[in-house]
Amino acid sequence: QVQLVESGGGLVQAGGSLRLSCAASANIFTINAMAWFRQALGKQRELVARMPSRGIINYADSVKGRFTISRDNAKNTVYLQMNSLKPEDTAVYYCRAEVTGDVYWGRGTQVTVSS
Repeated sequence: QVQLVESGGGLVQAGGSLRLSCAASANIFTINAMAWFRQALGKQRELVARMPSRGIINYADSVKGRFTISRDNAKNTVYLQMNSLKPEDTAVYYCRAEVTGDVYWGRGTQVTVSS
């Protein structure tokens, strides 16, 4: 089982930046892919960025060029650097870990972007 703990959310003005962190309880070398999702009020959860252990990183079109997913293997942590934030980025952001045969979710961290 993998436990994920997100942090770094908060309130920021439009145009500002935040960096989210997701700390995993397991060695992320054992995880096939890490991803960030978000869910705005009244909307479905959507993929923001996905980083496989090997392969191409995927971003949602709405965040390309503004958000960057990265990892620190020594800290078993994945980050989401969010720049040029917009009010429509307001959501609860969730971290997800994909292992063979299962997926694990964190509890989420709230990001609110004011106009």
